[in-house]
Amino acid sequence: MTASFSLPSGFRAVVIGGAGDIGAAISNLFCDLLATVTATAIDEAAIADSQLRSRAGITLRPLDVTDDSAVEAFAKEHQRVDALINCAGILARDKEFEIATFMKVVDVNLIGTFRTCMAFRPLLARSQGSIVNIASMNATLALPRIPAYCASKGGVVMLTKALALAWAEDGIRVNAVAPGYIETSINEAGRQDQAHYQRIADRTAFKRWGQPDDVAGAVAFLCMPASRYATGTVVAIDGGFLAG
Repeated sequence: MTASFSLPSGFRAVVIGGAGDIGAAISNLFCDLLATVTATAIDEAAIADSQLRSRAGITLRPLDVTDDSAVEAFAKEHQRVDALINCAGILARDKEFEIATFMKVVDVNLIGTFRTCMAFRPLLARSQGSIVNIASMNATLALPRIPAYCASKGGVVMLTKALALAWAEDGIRVNAVAPGYIETSINEAGRQDQAHYQRIADRTAFKRWGQPDDVAGAVAFLCMPASRYATGTVVAIDGGFLAG
């Protein structure tokens, strides 16, 4: 492995929502690449359920990304951060047509991402670090039952591009990864419909749903020296779903 395709010695990553499915895969890969990782979950119960709880090299912390003061305090606990990964996200099928639920989804997925980016900006400027936001295929391909999720992920894409332009002078690169249909707890209920599950699989080039590990590699690459000229970009990890 050349230096360009590895993480520098002493690399420190913060993975917001890192105790979840895709977040855990990212946290594990960073740890495999010898980074020190701090991963967050919404509360102590989520931490207790996380597969990361016994992994050496990973510290788990509760964090509510909708709480301004909590996010600011969390960022101030760190002395150095080389990468900020924003994975925290929720959806609420059908209920997102209620104003309160719509606002909650946007607050977590979009405004929460902005909160953590702002809070960690000074540290990332100091380290010339990277931000990788987790967007979604639904930023461009809408679904009728999750309007807030679609809107929030579309917002994450444009936030990524805007921050990439705004913070280039600080040496901060800001990119996003847009997963397609990945098998996670957020879509577990929908996957029980075998006809739906197979219809999605057949639409992809690989004839299968993705796994969280399929997303992690792209995130790690966007934090490596090999991607040093990439900023403001969105990498689709959808198995070719949108290519057809």
